[in-house]
Amino acid sequence: MSNATSTTGVLAPATVERLDDAGKLMARVTIGFLMLLHGVAKLSTGPGFVVSMLEKAGLPGGIGYLVYVGELIAPVLMIVGLWTRAASAVVAFNMVVAFALVHMGSLFAMGKQGGWALELQGLFLFGALAVVLLGAGRLSIGGKYGRFN
Repeated sequence: MSNATSTTGVLAPATVERLDDAGKLMARVTIGFLMLLHGVAKLSTGPGFVVSMLEKAGLPGGIGYLVYVGELIAPVLMIVGLWTRAASAVVAFNMVVAFALVHMGSLFAMGKQGGWALELQGLFLFGALAVVLLGAGRLSIGGKYGRFN
């Protein structure tokens, strides 16, 4: 019998915990990295599109610069596992704002390949919410029981 299984043939609790931490790592790094790429792209193009959408919605355009927090700072914190729940909540909020300002017209639309037209945005939103609920896990800078992890 291997160390990974108990005498009943199911995974041992230590193995389950390691797999759980590995899954949390994979989720937060994937969501964080993919969102970070959007933030890096905005560094070259600027937040003008977001600023104009906010102004069109009657909101102060200056808060559009907070897109850098949601697409650069928060994803980096997610990736390294520091203040992970808070950072993931920022990413999720960022996506809720994106849905409200940009994507409402496509909320119930199908894409050309038959999937939801907002698959990527949905992945970011619900993936970030999953990380909020799961936390960072042991494989993070903040550690399993770190503050906001």
